[in-house]
Amino acid sequence: MKKMKTTIALMLSASFLTLSGCSMMMDDEEVAEQTPVRPSMNVIDITAQDRAPAKRAPNDEESEDQGMDAYGAIGQPPLYSSVQGAYKGRPLTKHIGDYVKNMTQDLIANMEYVNTKTAIGVTHFALLDTDLQQTDLLGRQMAESFVHELHKFRVPVIDFKATEYIRITDAGDFVLSRDYLELSSSLPIEYVLTGTMTKHQGGVLVNARILGMESRAVVASAQMLVPFYVVDALIPSDGSERSGMRDGVKLSRG
Repeated sequence: MKKMKTTIALMLSASFLTLSGCSMMMDDEEVAEQTPVRPSMNVIDITAQDRAPAKRAPNDEESEDQGMDAYGAIGQPPLYSSVQGAYKGRPLTKHIGDYVKNMTQDLIANMEYVNTKTAIGVTHFALLDTDLQQTDLLGRQMAESFVHELHKFRVPVIDFKATEYIRITDAGDFVLSRDYLELSSSLPIEYVLTGTMTKHQGGVLVNARILGMESRAVVASAQMLVPFYVVDALIPSDGSERSGMRDGVKLSRG
């Protein structure tokens, strides 16, 4: 009888220990479930990102996902640069000259009659919604870039704004002029590269063409949309034309 009582006591104590162990395990699991899981902080080192070399996307789709257009220009960078230099932003990987380069390739691809013996003049690009007698900084810079690109293709370009002398002044030494009385009235220009610009959703739509001076026939044409963030990268020399500023004062209608 004593042996049976001892055996029963041992069995009861073992079952009690088993039940207490299970309850302890259940308590631990319940505590683990009740403990809130805190998300880890995503800390980004901006300085390290700026130092890291830019990675090229393997295809155009990934380039669009990264905010870059087909020509590599950064789309809407998170940091911007002001005219006064108060803000420092990320530099563009492409500028207006790169878009002019692609337009020049389109012009050369469908160009007729123009060769290495026919001289071309390049004019400023006019604003389409005006009397075609107005331009802006973009229209002037595009003309300068086209002169460069055409010369690279060995197309003879004549700069009709060049005078026959060098003007020496306190402001500098100059050979170019906008005074038509100082320029030659007879130049061997057979073709002229010109174009128009119009504001479009997302950018400025540029239409470029080469015309015959006598026939007025279009012998080459190209068209491209230049994004606004590339256009805005052009800053006037005095900075007064940006943000409605004039002489350092912001103008507004009353």
